[in-house]
Amino acid sequence: MDMTGKTVVITGASRGIGEAAARVFAEAGANVALLARSGDALATLAEELGEGALALECDVASFESVQNAVDETIGRFGGVDVLINNAGVIEPIAHMADSDPDDWDRVIDINLKGVYHGMRAVLPAMQKARGGTILTISSGAAHGALEGWSHYCVSKAGVHMMTKALHKEEVGNGIRAIGLSPGTVATEMQREIKASGVNPVSQLDWSDHIPADWPAKCLLWLCGPDGDAWLGQEVSLRDEDVRRAVGLVA
Repeated sequence: MDMTGKTVVITGASRGIGEAAARVFAEAGANVALLARSGDALATLAEELGEGALALECDVASFESVQNAVDETIGRFGGVDVLINNAGVIEPIAHMADSDPDDWDRVIDINLKGVYHGMRAVLPAMQKARGGTILTISSGAAHGALEGWSHYCVSKAGVHMMTKALHKEEVGNGIRAIGLSPGTVATEMQREIKASGVNPVSQLDWSDHIPADWPAKCLLWLCGPDGDAWLGQEVSLRDEDVRRAVGLVA
């Protein structure tokens, strides 16, 4: 998939799936705008990726912060072709009766409102260009409740519905909206889940998790014509046929 001349905005780009996506899209020739709260980590990654990478310290929980980052991206590269809504948190894992309301709210602010902020910030430019792709990291937690994850499950269920709504509203403008449910991925989030000891996901062995570059490569694949079959829907990377189509397995 050749992304030369395209510009990709990636939230949560300092580590995990976001960092892997930055590397995969940069290797495919794209300009990459790297958004995260970890400014130092972003700067290091951008320096490694070269002049086509732009590090932008950003808190997706703030629309103003996201809008400023998108405006700076457009100023540098001329537009936005792809948005990857990847930023997300799961801590603190807690039963609802023990949860802190402020902590619970913060997860919703990042995981759910942060996705809306990203979509809202790029839509005017994509509408003007009559095209674009908005990819959002979803989860099996959007469809099945898990103990201790009320904040995460609710946020991902909302993200799934937001993708469906965006498709209905913007497909006529050439804007492609797709969700990706990657399964369990070997990232820092899985270490946090493991440490919690809550629900069956925390009992999984590290070897059960897929590497972060698998969903990153799937995101790149979804930018191509094969992704058109999934518009307004959610792709599951647990599906062997999808893994085969992406080239992850023989």
